[in-house]
Amino acid sequence: MTQRPEQNLDIIKRALGADYLEHRILGLVLEEDFETGQSTVRVDLSDPDGNNRYTVEGTGVGLVDALTHALLSRFAPEYRSLETIEFTGFDVQAKFDTKNERSGADAIGVVSLEVRNSEGQVFTFADSSRSIASSAARAVLAAVEYFVNSERAYVSLYRALRDAKERDRPDLVARYTRELAEVVKSTSYTEVIERIKSELD
Repeated sequence: MTQRPEQNLDIIKRALGADYLEHRILGLVLEEDFETGQSTVRVDLSDPDGNNRYTVEGTGVGLVDALTHALLSRFAPEYRSLETIEFTGFDVQAKFDTKNERSGADAIGVVSLEVRNSEGQVFTFADSSRSIASSAARAVLAAVEYFVNSERAYVSLYRALRDAKERDRPDLVARYTRELAEVVKSTSYTEVIERIKSELD
């Protein structure tokens, strides 16, 4: 089970509707060179219904680093806020009361990932399963999706605000202004967002 920050999630999902970005990880292949410390990962992704499948690949100095590079190679060119987030914490905890085997090696593990945005706010993403690699992959994916969706929702709400002003709808202007003020807390720096913020000030 994957856990994401609840902050502004309802607003983000409502603003994006069917365009809310969400993926399933279908499979993961990891190769590690113990001599060089280099890791290569290939991740197979799809939408929640199992359609629109594609693969991303990345290299790094371990599973999480390689996963991050793989996902950023896909999304960062379009969603520049991903270039300004920073991982600040990574933790793995085993729940040994869930073990089925005496050794406990099959116990559920909880992988937690802390990410800081450009404003210094920290967001926590977590996943639990009997595979640490699977949970690490889903936690990293959840973080990337969260900031992509936040950036997209902010731009979408701004366009809705402009439309409301043109149609002289003060009720909607007030609503979208309020929602923009909330969603911006869940974004990270990009030139587009900063330009919108300056126009709203």
